[in-house]
Parts: sequence; structure tokens; C-alpha cells
Amino acid sequence: MIPNQTVDRILETAKIEEVIGDFVSLKRQGASFLACCPFHNEKTPSFNVNPVRGFFYCFGCKKGGTAVTFLMEHEKMSFTEAIRYLAKKYGIEIEEQEESPEMILSRQKRESLYIVSEFAQKWFAEQLEEGEGRAVGWNYFRHRGLQEDTIRKFGLGWCPSGKLTFHDAAIAAGYKEEYLIESGLCVKTEDGKIYDRFHERVIFPIHSVSGRVCGFSGRTLKDSKKTSKYVNSPNTQIYDKSRTLYGMWFAKQAVTKEDCCILVEGNLDMISLHQLGLTNVVATCGTSLTREQILAIKRFSRNVTIMYDGDSAGIHAAIRGIDLFLKEDLNVKVVLLPEGMDPDDFTKKHSLEETKAFIAENAQDFIGFKTKLLLDECGTDPMKRSELINDIADTIALMPDPVKRSVYADSCSERLDISVDILKNRIEETAERNARDDRRREELRRRELERAEAEKADSKGAGPDTAAGKLETVVMDGAVGKKLVRKASILEPVEKDLLAFLLRDGLSTMNFTKDSEYYMEPPMTVAEFIDGSLHDDGLQLEEGVRRRTYEAYFKYYDEGLDQDEIIRKMTGTDDNELVNLVVELTSSRYELNGEQLRKNLTNHSTLLLRTVPKAILLYHAKRLDKQLEEYRQKLNEPGADIRTIMMEITHLNEMRRAVNRRIGRI
Repeated sequence: MIPNQTVDRILETAKIEEVIGDFVSLKRQGASFLACCPFHNEKTPSFNVNPVRGFFYCFGCKKGGTAVTFLMEHEKMSFTEAIRYLAKKYGIEIEEQEESPEMILSRQKRESLYIVSEFAQKWFAEQLEEGEGRAVGWNYFRHRGLQEDTIRKFGLGWCPSGKLTFHDAAIAAGYKEEYLIESGLCVKTEDGKIYDRFHERVIFPIHSVSGRVCGFSGRTLKDSKKTSKYVNSPNTQIYDKSRTLYGMWFAKQAVTKEDCCILVEGNLDMISLHQLGLTNVVATCGTSLTREQILAIKRFSRNVTIMYDGDSAGIHAAIRGIDLFLKEDLNVKVVLLPEGMDPDDFTKKHSLEETKAFIAENAQDFIGFKTKLLLDECGTDPMKRSELINDIADTIALMPDPVKRSVYADSCSERLDISVDILKNRIEETAERNARDDRRREELRRRELERAEAEKADSKGAGPDTAAGKLETVVMDGAVGKKLVRKASILEPVEKDLLAFLLRDGLSTMNFTKDSEYYMEPPMTVAEFIDGSLHDDGLQLEEGVRRRTYEAYFKYYDEGLDQDEIIRKMTGTDDNELVNLVVELTSSRYELNGEQLRKNLTNHSTLLLRTVPKAILLYHAKRLDKQLEEYRQKLNEPGADIRTIMMEITHLNEMRRAVNRRIGRI
């Protein structure tokens, strides 16, 4: 089988607009893409692709799902075939294996690391609000210009000065010491001593792209050369600093909407720009920029603006970043701030409008940036000038697109006053050499994989595809199945409404007033309210995809996942019916029995207090309607007990009227 970690990596890497764009001509519209649906004939485009959520949905034929679902529907692939296709498209190696006890243990350990990291984030945030944390950490953040809502939005915290304070609190809360060490929250020395890695530091939680806390960055407030200014989580099963960008969870929607990602170096730089209102900003996590981080940006936009300090270190980091971005076929510009200033300093002296204007006026394409910089260095020295021209030509040669290379060669020729033919010859020679080197490396990698696979097959005494073939057959059979044509149930619309509330607002809190019949302390979430209401009456959704969706939601809800992670888990399955339903109910044009028409009259949290209880009552009303219809049909059966049936019908009608009165009062 394909390990879950590999499947997760493939799904996280795949960009749905790129996958579907290989088969359908997509046109950008705001943060989404539109096309005529490939699944039915239409003249007006109603096929919507949402890169942020990773969904497609057709408002005409109601088909929807993820990149995997699209391949299964459009190309008639099995789930496994679709995963293999995406792995090949994005160059991800698959090592198939059966899930051994060790693998099960590894999966459980991975989830345990997430859970202990999320506990740590909440604990650090609590420490910031009181005692030592309030006096030191909170004052530091406020001194740096961060507002209270910003501090809480990014989950900033404080780890107390005692070297075992966090460790002891986590153990007391029931967390195992091995996971505290494995996650990097605590350190175990060679002589067996344990201490808190982040003690006496302000804390910056690091989130995965799906929003789960996966690591931390801690800054000391001491001014000492013996103490590292920043300490970051080590690489773990859930955190890889070379693949992670600080703030991408908070920025990804704005990056997609603006079709541009602004890259800064520091945590506070990123947070300060977000506080100012510039939310398409991410930062490197205490590392030099990596290819994996660039690919993470590329998932959401091909346009990048590097915004680094104007000092020597910032300039050289920007130069290195340019080459990396161009090699991955991204469009890159550079903005250098006045010398001595970083983005955090800049935001304290400029408004949002002034900052946007500065970026627009000072953003240079890579040729302009590199040319000005290097010309200042080489002056009139002909040797240095020729080195400069070759350097810029070699940078242009990194671009995979030959048309782009030609356009930039023309621009460079004009700026540097050199023959465009000479420049293009140098560029194409370098590009060909780069391509040969890439092919050679790829061939060596392929041979190494074949050798390893052959050794693996010899050791097992079987062909390498044996296990994969068995797995594909099972998955394929499950995916194809048979389609059942059925009559729509009377409960379908109201059950869909309940599921839509779960999928959209399941974690929202319902703060009923004390005079409400639904008041409870502490307040429940929407998910708890719906589940409790059904459980109290011994009710379940009808057998089928809607019940499976309900049960899947609460499976992940009970694991403590956030809403986006729940949706990602639910759509990362080969249950096409379930995926299609989730996408349908989370699409923006799904309406809840007309209640959305009143959205403009009140805020969303107040609307939930009215619409969720009403949806529960409507569900009860439809269940009574269904029971009434069943009893009416019994009247026509031979030998029916008419008197008993009529008594039941009368009782059900009374209950229906009572429910209708309650619906009318909401």
C-alpha cells in the first residue's frame, strides 16, 4: 500500500488548478478559476475551481471534489492510479509497503506529536497572559507594536524561566515524556537530564499549511552573545523547517486572491505587515530559502515579491532567492527597504496605503535589480562588466520557459548595451548545459531507484509490483462499484442543511442569552449542539452517504482537528460520494432553505443562533412527515388495524403542529 504520509505529501503538493488545467482550459476569476464543465455540455461556464480549498465544483451538474476526484471521474482512474499520476506529475517517489505494526505505531506517534504541540501552544499562550509572562513577554510584544488581537490571532506565547516548568505541566496534564522530547519541546542531554527547550523565551507557534501547530520559534529577550537570539524546533515527523514558511496558514487565501506572495525574513516582519493589513506575506522559518519553500509558495501564486532589509546580508539573500525562484518558473521582483530598516520598522512609520505605494514604486524585476547592483560594483572595469553580463545571462538561463528567456534577453540587451544575439547565444548554451545536467542527475536517480527496487524484490523473492497489484484491485473495485438510481428521500434536504452547518461552522460557538431555552454554560459549538440534539432524541441520519459524512466529521472533530484540517481529511479519501457531498455543501452557492437571504440583516454568529435550532426543528418536522406518510400507506394494507393507525396519525399530527409552532417562534 501507499503510506499515508506519502499520500498526504502528494495531496499537499498537488495544485488543483494545475491538475485540472492539464485537461480543461481555466480562466481566472478573482481567487478562483472558471471553465465550461467537462462533465456535461454547457455554454455558460459554471465549473468552479478553488485553489485555496483545493476543490472543484460544477453548479450545473453538481459534480465536485478534489484533484484526485477529478482524475477518477474525468480519466476513469482508480484512487491509487490517481495518486500515482499526481506523484509522477510532481516528481514524488512512492515506496509501497504493507502497514506493519511499526507503521501503525509511526502514524500514531505523528498524531501524538500534533496533539502535544497543540497543547504546548495553548499553554504558552496562557502563560503570556499572567505573572512572569505578562510582565516580560506581553510587554515585549506590546513594545514591538503588536496589538492584543494580533498577539492572540497568531497564538504568541511565553515559556517561563524555570527549566522544567513546561515539562512538569505537560506531564501533569497526561502527556508522555517521550513525545515532549520527540517534538523538540524538551531536550534530553547525554547524561539524561531534561530541560524545556524554549524556557525564558517569547514563543512564535509555527503552523502547517492546513493550520495545525507543528513547531515553535522562541526568541530570548536577553542581550547576551552567549545566548542564541532564536531557538527553533528541530526537524520532527511533523515539522521540516526546509519545507515550512512561517505564516502561510494565515496568508494563503490573500496570496491566491492577490496572485502575489510577499516574502520577508523575520517572524515579526511578517506579523507586523499582517497587522498593518498586508496579509499576503510569509517568512522563512529561520533558514535560508529552499526549493521546497518555493514550491509551497507556487501552490498559491507564481508571482513573488522579495522584501528584505537594505543591508548587505539582505541584498545577498535576495540575489540567491532570485535564482531559486526563476529556476522554478516563478515571476520574481525585489523590494529593498531603506538601509537600516526592516519591514517591522517600516510598518511603524508608514500606513497601509504608504506601504503599498512604496512596494509598487520600488519593486524591480530581477534584471533591473541585479544590473543596478552589479554595475555599481564593477564601475568601468571591462572584465568585471563582462562578468556581470555573463552572470545575468546565466540567471536568465535558469528560466524553463524559452519565450520568457527570449523576452528577458531583449530587455537585458537594451539595458546593458550589448548585442542581443551574443546574449541569446550565451543564454541558450547555459540553458542547454543546465538541461543536460538535470537529465544526468535524473538518470542517476532513476538507476538508483531501479537498483534499490531490484534488491528489494530479490530479498522478498517476488516481483516488485505484486503487493501494489493486489492493492489496486481492491481499491479499484471499491471505487468503481455500481451506481444505484434511487428516489430522493424527504429527509435529504434537511439532513444536507445539518451537514452544511457542521462543515461550515462546526467549531463556531453558540452563545445563547440566559433567557433562551438553549442557554448552556459553557456554551456549545455548533457541532455539539447538533449532535446533542439528535442524540437526546435517539436520532441518526439516514443510512448512506449523509450518515457516513456525519460520522466522518465527528471522527475528526473528536480528534481535536480544526475545521480546515477536518475538511482536508474528509476529502482525502476514495469515497467519491462523500467527497462530492462535502464539496457541494461547502461551495459558496449552497443555500440553507432560504435563510441565507437574510444574511445581510445580521452578523453571522447571531444568524447561527436562529438558523441552527430552526434546522433541527425542520429536521424533526420532516421526520414526522415521513412517519405520517408511512402510516397513511398502512391504511391501504389488507387487514390493517384502522383504529390504531388513525390514533398514531392523530398523535403525529399533534406533534407536527407543536413543532410548527416552535419553528414559527424562531
